[in-house]
Amino acid sequence: MNIDYPENTLTIVAKTCGCKNAKRKVTYAILDQYHSLCMDKKDLLQGQLEACEKLLKYAIDNEDKNAIEKEIADLKMALDLMH
Repeated sequence: MNIDYPENTLTIVAKTCGCKNAKRKVTYAILDQYHSLCMDKKDLLQGQLEACEKLLKYAIDNEDKNAIEKEIADLKMALDLMH
């Protein structure tokens, strides 16, 4: 039996959380099956970055936008340090 997996199997969803008075954070949920959880750190960071960029398109609140933009900057810096 042959099993074919797409090249990009990681599906990550990003969400913002936090109260109005608290600092907003970005959280992630991995929606793939157990076999795709064997990945390296670079793939995980790239998946998080893609999820944040998608989330930024739909952000309405300025606090959410600021939290997402900060998270994107942090993820890009982490990826740059890995190279």
